[in-house]
Amino acid sequence: MLFSQVIGQDELKRKLINSAISGRIPHAQLFFGPEGSGSLPLAIAYAQYVFCTDRTDTDSCGRCPHCMKIKKLSHPDLHFSFPVNTTGRVVKDPVSDNFINEWREFVISNPYFLATQWYEKIGVENKQGLINRKESEEIIKKLRFKPFESEYKFMIIWLPEKMNSYSANVLLKLIEEPPEKTVFLLVSDQPEQLLTTISSRTQPVKLARIDNESLSLELIDKFQIAKKDLSNIVRLSGGSYCRAQEIVQSAEDTNFYLDSFILIMRLVYSRSFLEINNWVEEMSITGREKLKSFLSYSIKLIRENFILNLKNPDLNYLTKNEEVFSKKFHPFINGGNVIRVYEELNKAYLDVERNAYAKIVLFDMVLQFMKLIPNKKYRGSKKQ
Repeated sequence: MLFSQVIGQDELKRKLINSAISGRIPHAQLFFGPEGSGSLPLAIAYAQYVFCTDRTDTDSCGRCPHCMKIKKLSHPDLHFSFPVNTTGRVVKDPVSDNFINEWREFVISNPYFLATQWYEKIGVENKQGLINRKESEEIIKKLRFKPFESEYKFMIIWLPEKMNSYSANVLLKLIEEPPEKTVFLLVSDQPEQLLTTISSRTQPVKLARIDNESLSLELIDKFQIAKKDLSNIVRLSGGSYCRAQEIVQSAEDTNFYLDSFILIMRLVYSRSFLEINNWVEEMSITGREKLKSFLSYSIKLIRENFILNLKNPDLNYLTKNEEVFSKKFHPFINGGNVIRVYEELNKAYLDVERNAYAKIVLFDMVLQFMKLIPNKKYRGSKKQ
């Protein structure tokens, strides 16, 4: 992965390049930033730059033996750890090496992706991805040896927040005092969920949202987006290349989430218990990760509808279909209920993530909505 293939993040690239050239490479770094900002590709590009034997002041050469091996993610001194779970093929003690071929194929095809997409790739979309005890033992085993072909060896841990407490504590000492010339790059989506004992022992590398110009150029190059559509896609993506890809490539899931949201809000308004029960039944069998995505989408839509009340269109990020629905719906989301509605959606998300029974979670959430969302149009600041 070349630095030039990482979208935007020019200031961070310069800092990482300077640390490699000067030889001042921190032994443990935490790459994190907004979803879709490119933490993983940036970490891989950094490792490649350190390995490269013919690098310039701005990038790896892309041609030397080290670069060619990292291009295939098969360099013997570049190791990966990532969340996995049992599948039909791997029925006990799953570790990253069981899925390394899928990982290489997936990351090489597109290094900008979401955790749900990875879980779907390996067939564990209805389970939580984990970095377990066995995985931590494998990491220790791999890092005992000296580098095979390079001066350094790198361990990239994607989503270290998925380590259970045992794994985290086992790796804590190793991260604090790794073997000589060993570098840990932790790549996190939710660094606040990491054990503080681990995050405090890493040097933070914080990514920003991708700037509009860099994102626009990438979308034009990859998808040949027409100029008339480009500005709206960039605006809706909010600096996330993952979100931009979703908008461009497929509206199917978004349409499903929007249709499901519209339906349940109409049923909440009409107090149609039988149909509400049918909705809960259907949503509960969509799969845990898809249900989490729906709840995340609903949180976003509640936020956008509340902001519509401020009558400042520059603050809103809605698709055309979302706009049509929200024109009539947004008065129902106001200062009197928006925080509680958000809390109920967030609570449902966390319950689903913790493997709670989906039907009970959803039905309880909808009952709370019936208390919070009036069944007649909200007017002014009067409480319903």
